[in-house]
Amino acid sequence: MVVPALFARYPGPAEMAAADRNELEDLIRSTGFFRAKANHLLGASQALLDRHGGTVPRTMEELTDLPGVGRKTANVVLSVAFFLPGLPVDTHVGRLAGRLGLSGATDPVRIETDLCELYPKDQWGALSLRLIQHGRRVCAARRPLCGSCELADLCPSRGVAGRR
Repeated sequence: MVVPALFARYPGPAEMAAADRNELEDLIRSTGFFRAKANHLLGASQALLDRHGGTVPRTMEELTDLPGVGRKTANVVLSVAFFLPGLPVDTHVGRLAGRLGLSGATDPVRIETDLCELYPKDQWGALSLRLIQHGRRVCAARRPLCGSCELADLCPSRGVAGRR
C-alpha cells in the first residue's frame, strides 16, 4: 500500500539514497518496524549505486548482500521482477509445505530446498504465489477450511486443525 507513494517520491536508488530519513520514515510508518526498514532502504539504495551502478542485481548472492535483503526478498525480486527461478518461502508457504507433506522442515531455507527439488525451476515463483493464496483463503493457520479445500483428498493433514 505504501509502494506507489514511496516510488513516486523516490523513483530510483539515487533519489532514495538521498532521502530525508524523517520523510522516508513517515512514508513507510504504517508498515511497522519503519525505522529499521528506512535504514535498509537507505543502505540498499546506496549499495545499489556503489556496487551495481544503480541497477538491481539478478543473482541471489548479490541481492542478499544488500542491506535488509534476505532470501525471501531476493527470491521475490528474482521471480517477480526478473521472471527468473526463485521460490520465496513465507509463513504460508512453510505451513502448507508441512501440511501437504511436501517438506518436513521448519527452517525456510530447508523448505525452499525441498520444494525446489520437487518442482521444475520455471514453476517456483508461481508455486509460491499459489501456496500463499491458498494459505490465506483456505488453509489458514488456526482454522483451515478442509471441507471446501480442493486439495483435501490429497492432504495428509486434512481435518487436523492447528497442525503446522
